[in-house]
Amino acid sequence: MLPDKDGSGGCGGGQATSGEDPSVNLFREYLRLRTVHPEPDYDAALRFLDRIAEELGLPMKKIEVCPGRVVSIMTWQGTNPALKSILLNSHTDVVPVYQEHWKYDAFAAVKDAEGNIFARGTQDMKCVTIQYIQAIRRLKAEGRKCMRTIHLMFVPDEEVGGHKGMETFVKLPEFQKLNIGFALDEGLANPGEAFTVFYGERNPWCKYHIINSFLDFREKEKHRSVSECFTLGDVTTVNMTMVKGGVAYNVIPAEMDVSFDLRIPPTVNLQEFEEQIKKWCKEAGEGITYEFAQKHMNQNLTSTDDSDPWWKTFSTTCKAMNMTLEKEIFPAATDSRFIRAVGLPAIGFSPMNRTPILLHDHNEYLNEQVFLKGIQVYENLVPALANVPALPCDT
Repeated sequence: MLPDKDGSGGCGGGQATSGEDPSVNLFREYLRLRTVHPEPDYDAALRFLDRIAEELGLPMKKIEVCPGRVVSIMTWQGTNPALKSILLNSHTDVVPVYQEHWKYDAFAAVKDAEGNIFARGTQDMKCVTIQYIQAIRRLKAEGRKCMRTIHLMFVPDEEVGGHKGMETFVKLPEFQKLNIGFALDEGLANPGEAFTVFYGERNPWCKYHIINSFLDFREKEKHRSVSECFTLGDVTTVNMTMVKGGVAYNVIPAEMDVSFDLRIPPTVNLQEFEEQIKKWCKEAGEGITYEFAQKHMNQNLTSTDDSDPWWKTFSTTCKAMNMTLEKEIFPAATDSRFIRAVGLPAIGFSPMNRTPILLHDHNEYLNEQVFLKGIQVYENLVPALANVPALPCDT
């Protein structure tokens, strides 16, 4: 059987590929939009989302948080809109590709004989966007009602740090007016049977200058992760990403810049860690300085205690679907950190099991059956969360 290379079309918005589930067809249509850095086609995404909002019969609000950077919000009002709302967050941008390393065109959304859909964004995180949409579509078609208002939010620039997206938006009055009580955002695939959920994430610190001390520390953390059986999110990672300086191999450079990307768990005291960096610089000799290209300090975690009503609802609903959950600290950085920074609980969750982790990798793909199962997961999760009875935070 040859790979399926049929044209695009959407559920309710175009002609579907023959024999293909309309949700899969819509997913592949969205994947073909080139919202890829360094110049994402955000206008195409906005047109797509406008069409979806019209199909769903939901109002769409657009807030330009920075020039050319628009946050779009579809809102399904609850029967008791005074209660805190549920946020279903996703980002529209994707990271660049090296096409020469891809099996197929990274934006063709080719589906192979096994039902694997290859495209940038299949895992990170256009799958979740369409799963949210299709879950809401099904719930509305069934005539379901929820007590709490549900906001589907689509943000730009997550893949470049969120500075012109979520980081700015959470500080605006338009965000406060959403009256959010609990948020879902992206997670990662799990190669095994379980589903991974993230209740916090490591702090990204991008730093310039010095080598040996950082690389020694890197080796110690690497050894600790193996000897103590930690996940990646539990240890500090150090990656030397750029080196600049020098004019010839046999001439000592007058100045050199070395860049490190550090990801620090929320269990680490950040003030003490920076003091360690200062000490390393001092020990390295005169003229050694450092600066941060990015320095995120918030270390808020979302409760995963069974006494927490949000977590209890999330976990018991998953358990009812025979899903095994593995709780972790997210090893990278997502927009959830900005949501948690303003004091709101957020869970990172992408319902993808039996799937290799391929976000930002070559030949990123997601199997259509895994994708479809994810819609069913949200079809159960969303109303469960949106019908959590009134809480003290609601008053």
